[in-house]
Amino acid sequence: MNTYRLEVAGLTRELPICPLNEKIDIAAFIMFSDVELTVAASEALLKKVPEFDVILTAESKGIPLGYEMSRQSGKKYIVARKSVKLYMTNPVSVEVKSITTAAVQTLYLSEEDAAELKGKRVLIADDVISTGESLNSLIALVEKVGGIVAGKAAVLAEGDAADRDDIVFLEKLPLLFK
Repeated sequence: MNTYRLEVAGLTRELPICPLNEKIDIAAFIMFSDVELTVAASEALLKKVPEFDVILTAESKGIPLGYEMSRQSGKKYIVARKSVKLYMTNPVSVEVKSITTAAVQTLYLSEEDAAELKGKRVLIADDVISTGESLNSLIALVEKVGGIVAGKAAVLAEGDAADRDDIVFLEKLPLLFK
């Protein structure tokens, strides 16, 4: 299998190269099960982000990062869910179309989680920012519930996202054109 060598937060990883379409491959960055990387990336990101009150991430790949940034900072984290759960009362929702997902998805917050964001400085955290569609959906959720986006952070900025000046990230991840 072809791989891409990534150096991030003082660690080196070999990422599998996966076809996105007939013209582009991507290096698949998966934080699940990589505790060492999650801890190191969270520590490095927390040194770079602005002041915040609460962390918001999207289900599911952002969860390890959101959890670890929460643990290290002592600030609460909230997960925008991909489906309505039984415990959710009066869910708030927005739609998202991500580069790594085949169909349009909807992100949901329970009324209780929405209340946790209202009037708070919210740090949006994710593993990778690429097209920015998932990020835009999280921003829309924060604004919809009356929160204030304090910052947008990711471990990696993929493709053109690395040229953005409105996000904090640790390393660039190139798109691999065929």
